[in-house]
Amino acid sequence: MPIETVAVVAPGDMGHAVADVLRRGGLRVVTTLAGRGPDSVARANRAGMVALSNLQAVVHQADAFLSILPPMLALDLAGEVASCLNAVRKPMLYVDCNAVSPETVKAIGAVIEEAGGRFVDAGIIGLPPKPGGAQPRFYASGTDASAFAELGAHGLDIRVVGAEIGQASALKMCFAAMSKGVTALATEALIAARLLGVADPLRGELSSTLPALLDYASRAIPSMPPKAYRWTGEMEEIAHTFAAVGLPPGMLQGAADVYRFVGQSPLGAERTEDRTQGKTMEDAVAGLARALGKR
Repeated sequence: MPIETVAVVAPGDMGHAVADVLRRGGLRVVTTLAGRGPDSVARANRAGMVALSNLQAVVHQADAFLSILPPMLALDLAGEVASCLNAVRKPMLYVDCNAVSPETVKAIGAVIEEAGGRFVDAGIIGLPPKPGGAQPRFYASGTDASAFAELGAHGLDIRVVGAEIGQASALKMCFAAMSKGVTALATEALIAARLLGVADPLRGELSSTLPALLDYASRAIPSMPPKAYRWTGEMEEIAHTFAAVGLPPGMLQGAADVYRFVGQSPLGAERTEDRTQGKTMEDAVAGLARALGKR
């Protein structure tokens, strides 16, 4: 059955941008704004999403459902969708695109499949898409991953990595451990250097011996604070992933603590589209150092 209507929940930074790509690619994109704030409404409108009255209406109309939201909400949403699937009895394609561990995504898949849905594990790597700009990669796994890959004809970059649920999430966890884990460590080290009075010599040494790391931190740290509250749960999911294969999880649990602190700071309270603080690495580190002092 061809996919003509796609549900995207929720219309956050990534969700609404993905919805816009699919709409421009010729698909009807639906969502529900029940319980969502004015920012979500504005993003959904910008993306041309059709807002339906509730989740059951979304499930009733959707051929495919993309779950794109903070990882700590992923299992709850799957449970709500499963209840709707039990009511409408349709084999809707459910794609979990959240930053969760392989164990978590297998639990989500079991909930959806028990309700009669088809399930795909997906991990998004990259920034939200922009018209004419670079696209994030959707790595997908599961026996129905090829059905999800059909959305590649409508603008998404989808790469199937295997037939097992959990493989796509495992790839996402390992990549995010290296990218966002490094950002957390760099943030903590630079704040410490500032508080200890060695910020300038540290920057000079990084410039001399680790210029690529300094360049990465200079780009990653300023954009991170408004996303930190979401990344806290992602780091916890990575810690669970590593523990499940026998690795010590403490490093990523520490990264979760860093992002928890940033998310609770004044910089973390800002929205991505309305930044006024921390637009450079130096400003972000200074603002976080002040926030640490106030704690």
